[in-house]
Amino acid sequence: MDSENGNTTVTEFIILGFSSLGHYRPFFFTLLIIIYLAIITGNISISVLILVDRHLHTPMYLFISILSFLEVLYTAVTIPSMLMVIWKGKIQISFRNCMLQMYLFHSLGITENFLLNVMAYDRMVAICNPLRYHTIMTAKRYKGLVSGCWLLGFISPTTLVMSTSSLPFCGPNKINHLFCDSSPLLKLACTDTSLNAMTDLLISLCMIILTSLFITVTYVKIILTILNMRSTHGWMKAFSTCAAHLTVVFIFYGSVAFMYVRPNVGYTPELDKMVAINYSVLTPLLNPIIYSFRNQEIKVSLKKFLRI
Repeated sequence: MDSENGNTTVTEFIILGFSSLGHYRPFFFTLLIIIYLAIITGNISISVLILVDRHLHTPMYLFISILSFLEVLYTAVTIPSMLMVIWKGKIQISFRNCMLQMYLFHSLGITENFLLNVMAYDRMVAICNPLRYHTIMTAKRYKGLVSGCWLLGFISPTTLVMSTSSLPFCGPNKINHLFCDSSPLLKLACTDTSLNAMTDLLISLCMIILTSLFITVTYVKIILTILNMRSTHGWMKAFSTCAAHLTVVFIFYGSVAFMYVRPNVGYTPELDKMVAINYSVLTPLLNPIIYSFRNQEIKVSLKKFLRI
């Protein structure tokens, strides 16, 4: 900490992680490394497979490829520091790097949020307007939708990061979490942060409600269209595709809503850490399995690739 004009200013934070692992620390460290390698291997394999196989160069599979690439970046922001926290018990991180980690974590998470909405829109067009799909989902529109997801994702958290970084931090500087995030940081500020917390809650609430409402509307249209299908094969194929996406959506929105759209009263830091592991570790691990490896065309392409 530095002292300026008699006031102590925090220049670094200490991330505490799990303080009660004890002699189980090597086990959890090894487990997390294995999971991290599985996340990287699974998501990169899916992304590369789709890019290599020209038969999969359709918006649906290209969106999956981007989602897999996004998961690799998303976990790279948090898991390495989580591994260090588990191994050492606690780690130090500079004020600037802490703000950067929080910004990237939220940026990539919001980008994934919008990408899931775009994927829902793509499925709605494919199922509800199959004859017009290629005229609606053109290469230009696909690129515009993807660019929009990344642009909105990296613009949206700037207000949160700027408002948090401008708060006075004069000690203590111990973050009772697995990485730098807004909620545990607000608790360390040397001023009343109720307005900041309320603003963050309202922004998160509006974003989650609007995006989840969009997905709900798209799936209402999809379900109505499926129910009117006469072909059992077409009904099963459409349902299979949508079921995978819905599973990812429920896991993602459930974890994020529990973490960010709720009052802080009655929730322990340990519970917050478990929820953080769910959406920062388990969700990226499960995505390739439930969204990609269950897809018949990807499995066929993978078999061909392995034979080569």
